[in-house]
Amino acid sequence: MIRLVCLLIGYIFGCFQTSYIYGKLHGIDIRQYGSGNAGTTNSLRVLGKKAGAIVLVCDIIKTGLAMTLVRLLFGGKYGDISYLLAIYAAAGAILGHNFPFYLGFKGGKGIACTAGLVIFFHPYMIIPQIITFFGIFFVTHYVSLGSLVVEIVLIAEMVIFGQMGIWGMDQAALNELYLVTTLLALLAFWGHRANIKRLIHKEERKTYINKREESK
Repeated sequence: MIRLVCLLIGYIFGCFQTSYIYGKLHGIDIRQYGSGNAGTTNSLRVLGKKAGAIVLVCDIIKTGLAMTLVRLLFGGKYGDISYLLAIYAAAGAILGHNFPFYLGFKGGKGIACTAGLVIFFHPYMIIPQIITFFGIFFVTHYVSLGSLVVEIVLIAEMVIFGQMGIWGMDQAALNELYLVTTLLALLAFWGHRANIKRLIHKEERKTYINKREESK
């Protein structure tokens, strides 16, 4: 039951669909432009750098707020599985972001929310993720490829740090943590299935930080 509560808390936070709200404030439905995705990359391409930055930060923060609230509410009573409950909150936020009920369950792909999961889960998680994503992005300029690889790295981090005892949970709780992380990664891959096809056929659109790079 406590896991469902954490999922619900996360879902409520996740339903704050930043890119959709930002787009509406500027007179558009972001889902009708560009890739049709209500997320950071499409906001960057359609509405510019400022929009992309705002959407990214807000989506990270909403996930972090959900995780923080769950820790504050249940950390005392369920301290032995606090990391597990935090990832349920993050999972709820990703689900709310990807499938907001008031938008016909059509939202984003959850990558910025996953970044929030990483940042607010534990400091050890952050550096490997930054190196992985930006290393791939600056070499290939494929946001989708970087996003997918960090999902794999996330699973590896959870398992490695978990087996090292950093999460402080018994093996049953750790196995559940690994399962939830894997399901989130599979959800991300499913959301990127069209991108994966384009990557295979070398048709994926590249993203550049500035126009000078794009014109090369």
